[in-house]
Amino acid sequence: MIAPPGRLIIRFRFLVILSWIVAVALALPRASAVHEVLEVEGETVEGSDSRLAAELIRQEFPQPISHYFAVTLTGPLPIDSPPYRALLDSLTSSAVREQYITRVLSYLTTDDPELISEDRRTTFFVAAVAPENGSATDFVPPFRETIHGTKDRIPWAADYKVQVTGNPALDYDIRSVSKTDAEEGERKSLPFTAVVLVLAFGALVAAVLPLVIGIFAIECALALVHVAAGFYPMSVFVLTIVTMVGLGVGIDYSLLIVTRFREELNRGRTARAAAERATATAGRAVVTSGLTVLLGFGALLITPITETRSVAIGGLFVVAAAVLLSVTFLPAVLSLIGRAIDRPRWLAKRLAWYHAPTGWERWARWLAHHPWRALVIGGVAIAAITWPLASIKIGLPKSGWFPSETESSDGVKTLQDMGAQGALLPVRVVVRAPQGEKIVGTKYIRGLKRLSDSLNADPRVAQVRSVVDLEPNMSSLRLTMMYSDVDAARARSPDFYSAYLSDDNRTTLMDVFLSDTTSLTSSMEVVERVRAIAGAGVRGLDSVSVHVGGFQAGSVDLQNRLLEQYPTVVFLVLVTTALMMFFAFQSILVPIKAVVMNCLSVAGAFGLTVLVFQYGVGASAFGLEQPTEAIYVVVPVVVFAVVFGLSMDYEVFLLSRIKEAFDRTGRNDQATMEGLTATASVITSAAAIMIVVFGTFSFSRVLAAQQLGFGLAVAVLLDATLIRMVLVPAFMHIAGSWNWWPGVAKARRARALEAASVEPQAPEAQPVGEPAPDASP
Repeated sequence: MIAPPGRLIIRFRFLVILSWIVAVALALPRASAVHEVLEVEGETVEGSDSRLAAELIRQEFPQPISHYFAVTLTGPLPIDSPPYRALLDSLTSSAVREQYITRVLSYLTTDDPELISEDRRTTFFVAAVAPENGSATDFVPPFRETIHGTKDRIPWAADYKVQVTGNPALDYDIRSVSKTDAEEGERKSLPFTAVVLVLAFGALVAAVLPLVIGIFAIECALALVHVAAGFYPMSVFVLTIVTMVGLGVGIDYSLLIVTRFREELNRGRTARAAAERATATAGRAVVTSGLTVLLGFGALLITPITETRSVAIGGLFVVAAAVLLSVTFLPAVLSLIGRAIDRPRWLAKRLAWYHAPTGWERWARWLAHHPWRALVIGGVAIAAITWPLASIKIGLPKSGWFPSETESSDGVKTLQDMGAQGALLPVRVVVRAPQGEKIVGTKYIRGLKRLSDSLNADPRVAQVRSVVDLEPNMSSLRLTMMYSDVDAARARSPDFYSAYLSDDNRTTLMDVFLSDTTSLTSSMEVVERVRAIAGAGVRGLDSVSVHVGGFQAGSVDLQNRLLEQYPTVVFLVLVTTALMMFFAFQSILVPIKAVVMNCLSVAGAFGLTVLVFQYGVGASAFGLEQPTEAIYVVVPVVVFAVVFGLSMDYEVFLLSRIKEAFDRTGRNDQATMEGLTATASVITSAAAIMIVVFGTFSFSRVLAAQQLGFGLAVAVLLDATLIRMVLVPAFMHIAGSWNWWPGVAKARRARALEAASVEPQAPEAQPVGEPAPDASP
């Protein structure tokens, strides 16, 4: 394992401390403003069908309605009343005066019954944002200010309710909620974390230092994310990951360093010597553990989407910062404070029960005598927990996708109540004729009509809006006659045709609006059906190209591409982790066992995530009204990469002490008991902190963050209890000295040479109640 230069760090401790303080001070301004440079929408997958559809819409249509606000208006009077119409007219007029708004479509200008509710007391209008004006999300605050300001200036409009929603508003609110929830999660988890740390150390000073390391790591990482956003688009999900992982690993690593430092002080070393020793031993384990976590995040860089790559970049930054702080800044501080780390001493006496090793000694002794029983019981338990994983469904969730308690989600609820939610996220079908031909010509018009009829026949589809659906039940003959003079048709409805027919008449757009009973999960199936219809060929459209875009189509492409890359991510993580463990412990069996055990903890976490979110068992505890029926595809990919690295932390912590004892004694069973007893309290305390930090995000208002937080929390819980405290030591006892082959042969030769150089002594008596020394090679 790689050992940090402890002596050099302690020698220049004042410079090290000052450098980190300056670095954190410089990082604070960028870290506090990082949410302003993060993206919510994410890019469609490069080369995908949805990307091609989006590019064609942007290039071919002069005024596409691709990004728009949906403004809902609910009042005490029907829309036919003069006050209601006057307020609606004021709102639409103020909206159209904004430079970034290209057009406004409302009931006043279209008489479209789809824009009003059955009781005629609720309506909504659409305000399209020009694509050349930049990201529509950036205009959410000024647009909301304009709309609400207009309403507030009308005295009699107080009884009317206005809400700005739509895809840009939803994206903006997700970004805002992610920032707020990350800060709130950090604030809520810190007190619980402090309590666990005080219990673990029995001293306030020792408890504060890991918190400082965690916070410093987060601030430095967020500042680096801010810089990275200038070169690569960074997803808003990075806020959640950096906060969760930074606080967790920062505290974990510093917990190990501080624990070893106090042990060395109790052995009579000076503060400087104890800090050097802690850096050389625990610091080595921290570096090895950190590298395994970095490998997990690094594997996500090969994925093709912004969300997972952003998580990878943020994770690399925060874990690297946590490792560097733990092996440089922390030892430097420890060398200065020395025995003051145990203050106040009266607290240590009151919490002595927590540090008593007798309970863990009894457990380690029981495991040594009954390893097979422990292995079977633990294996059955993890199998039962993992069982729901067999029925996992990947996709967009049925419910809970939009963040609660926001204006945009309230607007979505209003649209649901009036039966118009499908207007927010239509499936967009782009149909393009060959070069030089007209898509609305005689050759293709019947094919377009057949395609539209096929889409309308789906019970999940509420309406299709296209150049062949201007009026209900228009015949192909009538359409052919109407488009025999395309210019005349354009003149009758210029706004419509500018959005649905290209200037050269070669490309047309079909918007498929889904019914309100169609969930996001089912909408992905609609996309697959549309593509299947186009792929099978529609009579009359044999030579045209059909591309399916929109949010749902982009999600389908993202999911398919990510699942294609998932086996590669898994392979890279497994192989690189196994190789690192081999070089660290000079063993073949240890890396294999570590990989298998980590896979068990990940599988168990997936099983519980499916049980709670997909099936809704206990989902109400996390604020969900119903099962999601699907797991968002990013969650298992990120959870696997992160959990695999974090689980290896505890593996390295435990095995480092076992190996240290084995090198000293040559007895595998004794070393396993000694290593388990020495690290059990540290591992369970570190895990409790991780569970608190990750678990806090299980109550986030953003569903993806909820699933990530829950998955990480239960994975750590399983890993630190069932895996590290039961299955790993049981396996270590069963395998005996084979655990350390081939490194054990080299160690035994060294001990034999050392024994040959001294006078032989009487054999040591076997301690009562302990297993006999190993007979394995």
